[in-house]
Amino acid sequence: MYESFFGFKEKPFNLTPDPAFLFLSRKHEEALSHLSYGITERKGFIEITGEIGAGKSTLCRALLSRLGETIKTAYLLNSNITSDMQLLHSVIDDLGIKPAGKNKMAVLKALNKFLLDVNLAGHNVVLIIDEAQNLRPKLLEQIRMLSNLETDKEKLLQIILVGQPELKDILRSPNLAQLNQRITVRYHVSPLDRAETENYIKHRLNVAGANGNVHFEEPALESVFNFSKGIPRLINAVCDKALLLAFVRESMRISHDMVSIAAEEVQ
Repeated sequence: MYESFFGFKEKPFNLTPDPAFLFLSRKHEEALSHLSYGITERKGFIEITGEIGAGKSTLCRALLSRLGETIKTAYLLNSNITSDMQLLHSVIDDLGIKPAGKNKMAVLKALNKFLLDVNLAGHNVVLIIDEAQNLRPKLLEQIRMLSNLETDKEKLLQIILVGQPELKDILRSPNLAQLNQRITVRYHVSPLDRAETENYIKHRLNVAGANGNVHFEEPALESVFNFSKGIPRLINAVCDKALLLAFVRESMRISHDMVSIAAEEVQ
């Protein structure tokens, strides 16, 4: 709506995860390093947690865009899966595997053959499960069983569990002790601090093509941070509303007043 007025190539504060706008704060850079390390070293299980809107899905998409052709990936976005067969079919469908039959034995046999073939070629397979805190314990246990697909020397499948902070509590439950013990790489994505919030806003404006023409005044930046507490999704929401208000007022400068009104609308 306001892009042409400000000269943006695209909306800078879109709420959908877009790796093109990824801002590598210290936390996000460390999270990517943990992910890369876990995959490269074939650590098996990796756990990434963070508050709602902390940028976990954007990190996953950025990771996918950086992985080379030697790494095959399956990315499960819908964690409202209700059965182990639904889970298994989601995995093989995303990997492009065609089993001889639809029963569990046929699916596991096809998956195991695929993993062995990929490993023989010197490649790696990664399964990313987003919003993993929504999975029932029995499905998390099924995922643990998938990690048993291995050779004598290395894991054939690297599994990344991405979720909200409660995922950590779920994995600590006694009935998931075996799974929790297998997680060798863990990282929690913390909110941005005040300086990172300002740099995040400037980064997204620059990527969108602002060229320094659009300016958030200092009190406005402070207001954005106080409202969002450094959560990228909330930063996006309030900044988008503030830009819309600036467009209505035909102003290239975003004031504290605009952000305050925007924050009320978001709330």
